[in-house]
Amino acid sequence: MLQRITRPDAFRFHNGEKAKLPFTAKEYERRLNRLRRIMTRLDLPAVLLTSMHNVAYYSGFLYCSFGRPYACVVTHDACTTVSANIDAGQPWRRSFGDNVTYTDWQRGNYWRAIQELIGEPGRLGIEADHLTLAMRDQATATLGAPDMCDIGKATMAQRMVKSPEEIRLIKSGAKVADIGGEAIRDAVQIGAREIDIAMAGRNAMETAIAERHPDSEIRDSWVWFQSGINTDGAHNPVTTRKLERGDILSLNTFPMISGYYTALERTLFIGEPSKAERKLWEINVGAHELGISLIRPGASCSAITSEINSYFEDHDVLQYRTFGYGHSFGVLSHYYGREAGLELREDIDTVLEPGMVVSMEPMLTVPEGKPGAGGYREHDILVVGKSSAENITGFPYGPEHNIITAQN
Repeated sequence: MLQRITRPDAFRFHNGEKAKLPFTAKEYERRLNRLRRIMTRLDLPAVLLTSMHNVAYYSGFLYCSFGRPYACVVTHDACTTVSANIDAGQPWRRSFGDNVTYTDWQRGNYWRAIQELIGEPGRLGIEADHLTLAMRDQATATLGAPDMCDIGKATMAQRMVKSPEEIRLIKSGAKVADIGGEAIRDAVQIGAREIDIAMAGRNAMETAIAERHPDSEIRDSWVWFQSGINTDGAHNPVTTRKLERGDILSLNTFPMISGYYTALERTLFIGEPSKAERKLWEINVGAHELGISLIRPGASCSAITSEINSYFEDHDVLQYRTFGYGHSFGVLSHYYGREAGLELREDIDTVLEPGMVVSMEPMLTVPEGKPGAGGYREHDILVVGKSSAENITGFPYGPEHNIITAQN
């Protein structure tokens, strides 16, 4: 007679040895200590982190949900990731603290695993900008209807100021982005497809990451390479459009190192641009250089934005600006993370301080049918220091460097 197997709701699967994480144990302890000070101030016995960026920031584990919920539960004496059984022991190996694996033999095991960790806490810190209404209702039903307190903004403010370890990783990523940019520029030729050129940049970056960061997770680096009308949007996807003589091009490289992405973006042309195109390009380069000069400790995001707006207005092109002039960098990707309190926009009054990392990325989009039609964009990353800011992007910009001789 076959023995019936008892299938648990959750268990600890500590398989193998702990992996080398992107940061030291001291760095993760620093982050958790700062979070626990927030918890003390708000009288929170436990915090439930559910976003990819916060789980990765406090534990080192960057999850891939595939429709399943994940979490990092932080109490005043423990940090535990909660992961689906499909990932086996990898979440424990990649977590700074402990890990609990929940099974999917029955619904609700995710919340039962969390209940085992915190019981009925009375008060619970959550990310209100990430926890869905359905998940909130499930938390209420399972955890004894705790008083929920949003800690999303507080954790965002903590992430906005980078540690020396984070800045070292971001600087390395910026160099990898430059490598991708060089590979893309070398691959540009008439008749090549956008996708072919994008793959050249991505492959170069992944090779560089594997060489420079052999212990990191090699995943999620990407390239957006756009040509012609496809340059009109900053996040337009790569297509199979073939490059033509006279095309405006947009180079965008995004290397990902252990959850941290950096970026390089440049305008290029195949062959000499028209007079109208060159004028618009030079105006945008001027805005880029002005913006770089304005990034320094003590400057506010809204004040920087106002000065660049005035510059564009003086050149009668402000109507072609489509979004803000830059944003924070750190645990960030095209599908998770956003430090919305540190963006160069009119409605953000955050004052820059040492340790913040921001981009300068003005863009003009001129619609089809108008002289110089296309999207013009430059993008550098700057690290704010005690008295100035360091530009960590090395790839050159402007007409003097990025007009590519047409080759068939």
